Amino acid sequence: MADLILHHYPNSPFAEKVRLMLGFKRLPWRSIFIPTVMPKPDVVALTGGYRKTPLLQVGADVYCDTALIARVLEALAPQPTLCPASAPLSGPLAQWADSVLFWCAVTWAMQPAGAAAILGAQATPEVMKAFAIDRAAFAGTMRRMTLADATVQLRTHLAALDAQLAAGGPWLLGAAPCVADFSVAHALWFIRLAGPMAQVLAPHAALGAWLDRMLAIGHHLSSPMSSTEALAVSAAAAGHAATAVGADLGFDAGQAVVVNAIDYGTDPVAGTLVGLSADEVVLRRSDERAGTVHVHFPRIGFQIKKETPQ
Repeated sequence: MADLILHHYPNSPFAEKVRLMLGFKRLPWRSIFIPTVMPKPDVVALTGGYRKTPLLQVGADVYCDTALIARVLEALAPQPTLCPASAPLSGPLAQWADSVLFWCAVTWAMQPAGAAAILGAQATPEVMKAFAIDRAAFAGTMRRMTLADATVQLRTHLAALDAQLAAGGPWLLGAAPCVADFSVAHALWFIRLAGPMAQVLAPHAALGAWLDRMLAIGHHLSSPMSSTEALAVSAAAAGHAATAVGADLGFDAGQAVVVNAIDYGTDPVAGTLVGLSADEVVLRRSDERAGTVHVHFPRIGFQIKKETPQ
């Protein structure tokens, strides 16, 4: 199997979700730290414009969005499973945590004292200003939560999660962790990272003990890699993961299409359609440094359109 290459940065919550899933699966991986703000030229060389963190690279296949990355890891290492048959709501609960809970957590954590704790020594006025400008562009026209709304909603969600664990457990949906555990964990990990903002977790003993168990899973074995090396791996790859365009889905193989996220980080990625199913869309694109790359996106949270001729 080709190396699993994770493009991430240390204080990215969604990257922590993938790092923990790699630890749960006991899969070794290569680690590339990418910039927290634009420009990200080596990332764009692989994705064609998609800029969310993290990315999982396997040869010349690049997987975007952690919901899709979870499915890739599940296929590579089916046991222990992220999707136990006893927890059919694991996927929808994970989607809720990655959106509703995530934005409550981030809005709460990124108050000035929390942002300073998260960014640490990097939290100079210049860095904070650049970070704010980058994230404003990243959010685009998405309506942002107010702190007042986020605070009320976060406390409601935390109380519900705590009650769920106190009544059942030891994991959110039963006797073993599932993908929903990892989606909730990364949001709460980010709150813990925010130093004084972590006090919002203090009243919830069952939730706190569960988060300790989740973080104890760890990240397994990683080794550093440079983005230049990753581009060379892509350019030298002999082929791509098998993919096909399904029938009756409204698109044909070989069409020029554009894919973008529908919430935030909506930068469009243009390419040739080589894969389409109810779960995934795959574009082929070329880059002078990365070679011929297949960029994979999930269907949920993304839209696909036929490219309009200029």
